Amino acid sequence: MNVLITGANRGLGYELAAESISRGHHVVALVRNEAASEQLSASLQAGGLNEQQITIMLADVRDEAAIEKAAEQLKQEGMRLNCIINSAAVLVGRQTAIEDLDMNDMQLSFDVNLFGPIRVVKHMLELLDAKDGSILNISSEAGSIHNAYAGDYPYSLSKCALNLLSEQLNRMLSAKGIDVWSIHPGWMRTDMGGSAAPLSPQQSAVSIIDIMERKVTVDSSFSFIDYRGAAMDI
Repeated sequence: MNVLITGANRGLGYELAAESISRGHHVVALVRNEAASEQLSASLQAGGLNEQQITIMLADVRDEAAIEKAAEQLKQEGMRLNCIINSAAVLVGRQTAIEDLDMNDMQLSFDVNLFGPIRVVKHMLELLDAKDGSILNISSEAGSIHNAYAGDYPYSLSKCALNLLSEQLNRMLSAKGIDVWSIHPGWMRTDMGGSAAPLSPQQSAVSIIDIMERKVTVDSSFSFIDYRGAAMDI
């Protein structure tokens, strides 16, 4: 399979890329700049992974022109995608009271966490094979209205909107055989999750790639699920 992954240079994005490569898939990694590209290459070498199975492209998800250029390049190369994984995200303005909220944090969060996936799907969708294709948007339980809590406004609101986007895409694409899931990856030991988290990003990545490969039977009324394929409260 050919798997496009954003934010593939670190955290869960890297583990999703590494797990995909270890299973024999080819990864198209979209990273935001040269430093991120170098970080990804170094991690792949350190992990003993085959760099022939990855194409690294510089395309910040906030830059629509760069995303469009990457899509056109892949199209010219005859690339067909089997899965798009939107993993790039930011977590800013944590535990900030609404009275103290910096609207720049809100704008950045929506630009990366929501508009980023929109830009990627907008320009990469025509490359996605309908037969057993999928779009996996990495979301969060923080985007659940049912379990809403005060605080983390930029992250939570952007992920809630991402969940709705997934539902809209799923209703548009399911008839073509394309699965669209908004996935809560679990509380992981990443830069975002912190060292106290119980789950490693590797564990989450293994299960998410199982969903991509359709090894997991998902029983959910909506497109919002966890990394094991269990339904999440919207």
